[in-house]
Amino acid sequence: MEYTVQKLGTLAGISARTLRYYDEFGILKPARISSSGYRIYGQTEVDLLQQILFYRELGLGLAAIRDIVHSPSFDGARALREHHDQLLQRRQQLDRLIANVEQTIAHTEGRSPMSNQEKFAGFKQKLIDDNEQKYGQEIREKYGAEAVEQSNRKLSHMTEEQYAALQQLEADMFASLEQAMEEGDSASELAQKAAHLHRQWLSFYWDTYTKEAHAGVAQMYVDDERFTAYYDQRRPGMAAFLRDAVHVYTGAKQ
Repeated sequence: MEYTVQKLGTLAGISARTLRYYDEFGILKPARISSSGYRIYGQTEVDLLQQILFYRELGLGLAAIRDIVHSPSFDGARALREHHDQLLQRRQQLDRLIANVEQTIAHTEGRSPMSNQEKFAGFKQKLIDDNEQKYGQEIREKYGAEAVEQSNRKLSHMTEEQYAALQQLEADMFASLEQAMEEGDSASELAQKAAHLHRQWLSFYWDTYTKEAHAGVAQMYVDDERFTAYYDQRRPGMAAFLRDAVHVYTGAKQ
């Protein structure tokens, strides 16, 4: 069966404008152009669109998805199994949060005791799960499985006060980065304050700190578009600016 832009958009629940953009971006091109100039999509394009929307739902950017689905080694069946595994992980995350909310309701109504640490357990576990889903393979290859597991254990056993301090550190770091970017100097006092706050933030996760590892993480923020997107959504260029500031801080950039 074949579909026009309008019909495929209706089928998939997306706009015709999105499909036209996908064509221009080179991620989903029509099977052919009709004699009247209409984009026509076949079953291959329908299946590919489903994969694209799966990856979008999992938080990947269009450039990354394009590289994946148009790679010569792309395996649609394997990709579906991976989507399935990731969705199961997301369901487990939601189940834990639902259980945490239910326990909190019971505590509020006086039906069940609940410690302050338990109140935040679901959020900390979701943070661990999200990091595993997005970056687990890469950071294990770079730092080793044991280092990652130690970091996860450290986070899961944080007290309420430690978790709040971690969140505040990140907020202070972003505030310093934004101010430093106004000055435009990665070696400025504000930029170096941001780099130091970043070191303190990392220390919540790491058992040991080295300048080399710190500089390597900062470089990864630029090399990996997922990390870049996390920082640059706050202000374009923030990932690169943080990298430069950390490289000054650690002596990697002379």
